[in-house]
Amino acid sequence: MIFDISKTKSIANTFIAELRDEHIQKDSMRFRKNMERLGEFFAYEISKSLKYTDQDIVTPLGVSTCGVLDEQPVLATILRAGLPLQQGLLNIFDKAECCFISAYRKMDQGEDFIIQMDYISTPDLDGKVLIMADPMLATGQSMVMCCKELINRYKIAELHIVAAIASAEGVAHVRANLPKAKLWLGAIDQEMTSKSYIVPGLGDAGDLAYGEKV
Repeated sequence: MIFDISKTKSIANTFIAELRDEHIQKDSMRFRKNMERLGEFFAYEISKSLKYTDQDIVTPLGVSTCGVLDEQPVLATILRAGLPLQQGLLNIFDKAECCFISAYRKMDQGEDFIIQMDYISTPDLDGKVLIMADPMLATGQSMVMCCKELINRYKIAELHIVAAIASAEGVAHVRANLPKAKLWLGAIDQEMTSKSYIVPGLGDAGDLAYGEKV
């Protein structure tokens, strides 16, 4: 299943437009906030697919039957770029536990790279709904590697993948390797550069949120 925000007109399209805008994105605080707001939007949409139980809630004037979320999902992200998007999810799923993964592109002497994964900090994921957030789904290699590592360790009940911008190639790679995953995407771009950056994309999300790395 793929949910593509760009296919429906909503305020989320404005958040994505500002994330892409080279002038607005110079304000790193606004960039982080727009990514966070996008995460909140995704959380609301994902919440519609989760399980609920009717509970009688006592008010000062009586009793109301309300549908209450059975269990909070676990919110995972790939450091550092994914933090604002994950925070948006956490603003909505406010009792959720979190998982953090350190993974990055390790360049060789040419133009090629491998995905280096150094660190995972996670709660128990057995039987849990996992939402993995990363702002850019480019080749999809890091997303697949991180998700498969968690799937190999735990019996995850359901996997949701959230990205602000994805490439068509990255989507195809994820669907081929994680066929049961549900994808929640802000937009799908058709091209990538020779260095696997999405075009038109928005640039380096980590640098735009937290400053250029050396």
